Amino acid sequence: MPKFYLSTPIYYVNAAPHIGHAYTTIVADTIKRIRRMLGDDAYLVTGSDEHGQKVERAATAAGLEPLQFTDRVSAAFRREWEQLGLEVDFFRRTSDPRHALAVREVFRRCLKNGAIYKGAYTGKYHLGDEAFVTDEEAAAADPELITTVTEENYFFRLSAFQQPLIDLYESQPDFIRPETRRNEVLAFVRSGLKDLSISRSTLKWGIPLPNDPEHVFYVWFDALTTYISALGFGDADGPGEYERLWPADVQLVGKEIVRFHAVYWPAFLMAADLPLPRQIWAHGWLIFQGGKMSKTKGNIVRALPIKEVVGTDGLRHYLLREIVFGQDGHFSHEALARRYNADLANGLGNLASRTASMLSRYCGGEIPDPSGGDDGGLPELAATCIERAVAHYAKYSFSHAIDAVWTLLARADKYIVEHRPWELAKRADAGSAQQLSATLYNSAETLRVAAVLLAPVLPTGAQGVWESLGLAGAVRDERLDLLAWGSLKPGDTAGRQRAIYPRLDVGKAVARMEALEAESLQEQAKLLGQPDAPAAVTIDTPPIEISDFAKVDMRVGLVQAAQRVKKSDKLLRLTVDIGEAEPRTILAGIAAEYAPEEVKGRRIAVVANLKPRKMMGVVSQGMVVAASLPGGEARLAGFDKDTPPGARLS
Repeated sequence: MPKFYLSTPIYYVNAAPHIGHAYTTIVADTIKRIRRMLGDDAYLVTGSDEHGQKVERAATAAGLEPLQFTDRVSAAFRREWEQLGLEVDFFRRTSDPRHALAVREVFRRCLKNGAIYKGAYTGKYHLGDEAFVTDEEAAAADPELITTVTEENYFFRLSAFQQPLIDLYESQPDFIRPETRRNEVLAFVRSGLKDLSISRSTLKWGIPLPNDPEHVFYVWFDALTTYISALGFGDADGPGEYERLWPADVQLVGKEIVRFHAVYWPAFLMAADLPLPRQIWAHGWLIFQGGKMSKTKGNIVRALPIKEVVGTDGLRHYLLREIVFGQDGHFSHEALARRYNADLANGLGNLASRTASMLSRYCGGEIPDPSGGDDGGLPELAATCIERAVAHYAKYSFSHAIDAVWTLLARADKYIVEHRPWELAKRADAGSAQQLSATLYNSAETLRVAAVLLAPVLPTGAQGVWESLGLAGAVRDERLDLLAWGSLKPGDTAGRQRAIYPRLDVGKAVARMEALEAESLQEQAKLLGQPDAPAAVTIDTPPIEISDFAKVDMRVGLVQAAQRVKKSDKLLRLTVDIGEAEPRTILAGIAAEYAPEEVKGRRIAVVANLKPRKMMGVVSQGMVVAASLPGGEARLAGFDKDTPPGARLS
């Protein structure tokens, strides 16, 4: 069985995990599942990068020692991968003493081969990237993150590897993917490489150099070595997997760190006479309202609140189908919820549920014999879709692979509508009986094929579909490269009907995700030793024109009377003066937060041009404006006593 070894970046632990980390790790988990279903012995490595100035500062801000701080955050990453069902085989912390053995061994090899020397350097230093930068890069960066540093360091002779790296890229065109990143890296290397500082004498939180303990290793020489330290390189008592699994078949990184992985890392390995990874794959960014996710913009999104609402499959499906791997992709809670309903609830889930129901109702819970009936071209289409999906998976073109499966599912839906099995079941003739059996067999076989093809993307739902067909074992144990039409056996017992992907109320789902996100931010703040940190707000609604806003007529209203609505725990009936000849009756869902006597006499904000709506037998003539808090509570917007009823909000 051929081995397949892949890795995610080694995530920096100056902050808690967010959806960007989850995206990369979900992609890696999906690739691992694909390779195993293609017959490979696949392994996934990830870990936590725990040394450096940013971690030291974050630990100080939290009132903790660096190791205490990294213990907390590294554990949060591991918990997140477990809760998301991601199958990580090796997790290595750079603070692990076994990792230090590997770093020192790589250093010794490089030093022996003349690739390292001691010298002094003065240059512009980027505090965020923890790297010296060129004058051009410094000019383009945030000035607050740029400082001038002079210190004695150990240097790696990166300049000596300019031509070997160019030769690598040209002899192995697929070493860096996608093509745009390869071109960027090649242009960077051709422009000239400068020697690289790999140690710090002013920093104490790090691994001391074996020949000079006053210096500690700088972040990139330290962190990049994790990909081999996780396998036991340099550790006689380690897992002993280095010889068997290295070199890596693919290393996944975000596009912002491709230079470090495609330039520094192969140069370090060349200098140490160690094998190079076979491929570096750089993916794009998730783009949110306001641009790329960042703490300064306040648009950090976490994966676990999303998982609580749409499940791990819902998150995986959105990220892998909506975002073309290697490119930037837009993300919003609403788009995710709508994609879940359209594809999973109304698509795959509905087809699985109705097929299982009809097998039970019309076939006695058995797989029927399809012979003698029209198959609607499903066997031929399935063969085409299998070929397309497997080919796209091999190129990490997840969105196209999923599209191929949905082409098959859409045809199966249409096939059922064309033959209307509920009507065939009412007829007594043999032809109808044959077509009924064929329709249900072919629908079930379509689901079997789809379950196998979707198992790497939707591990939970695919297994649910598999079991709904009465199939034993795990769908993940099937082979993608051996998949073919016709494996369901007539006469076998089908499974029971089950709701694999319940439909969501989009508005409620989005509100729930946002509420859980706010709670999560508070939990993350406590994790980082910041219990009083305010929760950041994510704005992911689409921008509107001023003309759209002008359509809403909001007025100041004076509440003249308030009373509870019978048989409702949520509604108050308000009599509100908004400056018209007669006051309006407005129903407001604030009874859980406000007693009638608390509302009477308040000046509130009212949407005055909303179409009247009848609720609980009462016509409501407007809408009260209130803030929604993380727990679902409402807080009325209000005005000073000298604000007259009818004043327009603008």
